[in-house]
Amino acid sequence: MPGQIKTMIDKIIAQRSGGNVTLINTTKTKLLLKGIDPDKFVWNSPDDQAIITKLRTLATELRVTL
Repeated sequence: MPGQIKTMIDKIIAQRSGGNVTLINTTKTKLLLKGIDPDKFVWNSPDDQAIITKLRTLATELRVTL
């Protein structure tokens, strides 16, 4: 199902930041440091199981529910 990664990234950013621009940028930076470029993925991007696994692990570390 294309777009699953984009949805997960958006949920992580939204829950982590609460709409605060500074926290949005910090969360995006944290994703970049984990090897995931949030700007690279769009709604029709093919899903990669390795990226999905990284995002689930990161969500657990950040205490975010997906």
